Amino acid sequence: KLCEGILNILEKDTKTSCQVACLEALRILSRDKKVLVPVTTKRNMQILMRLAKLDTVEDPLERASEFPVIVEALKCLCNIIFNSAVAQKLSLELNLAAMLCNLLEKCKDQQFVDDIKCFDLRLLFLLSLLHTDIRSQLRQELQGVQVLTQALESSLSVRWTEEYKAAEDRDRPPLSLQDTDCAIEALKALFNVTLDSWNVHSKNESHQFRYMAAILRHCLLTTGPTEDKTEELH
Repeated sequence: KLCEGILNILEKDTKTSCQVACLEALRILSRDKKVLVPVTTKRNMQILMRLAKLDTVEDPLERASEFPVIVEALKCLCNIIFNSAVAQKLSLELNLAAMLCNLLEKCKDQQFVDDIKCFDLRLLFLLSLLHTDIRSQLRQELQGVQVLTQALESSLSVRWTEEYKAAEDRDRPPLSLQDTDCAIEALKALFNVTLDSWNVHSKNESHQFRYMAAILRHCLLTTGPTEDKTEELH
């Protein structure tokens, strides 16, 4: 009942501070699988997707005041999808993977969106891990390899000297914690999406995998903010 009450409040047009507080409470409650059973419905998933700006294809991310709401809604969706098989099935029905790829595109060349990008990538990782149909959709329909590789390239700040050769700057500073976390989530999602890619048939696929290999090599030469984060990145 508490979760349902929170979602009823979130469905209304409330203040940003109220939305964040409600989402933080829901995120904590959503760690309990038993609590999730009565609230994992299409309507409630759509409420969270709207708050995460996943239902607006064209609208850019312009209002920084809304970013904390987007991040908390994505965190809630991560918990709910991880803990609920019903939510995993609804994700396919609601075309959640396509909306996440679209949100990731909106994060390009934007400031202050690292947390949004990170939890978007984490959600793509979870979906590709837990639902084989979504994994196939990402690979075949949504150009997931390209989208995730570009997200990884952006997080690592890759500079190119040749088509498949990244610049090597051994004096560059370590990655920030946020960029490292984004890169790790992108790598995890990429692993799932490319898991069944034994045969590369087209010229475009061949280019994509050579491009990805160059970025992965660059990743191995990159250090994170701490020894543990560097190990996790590699």
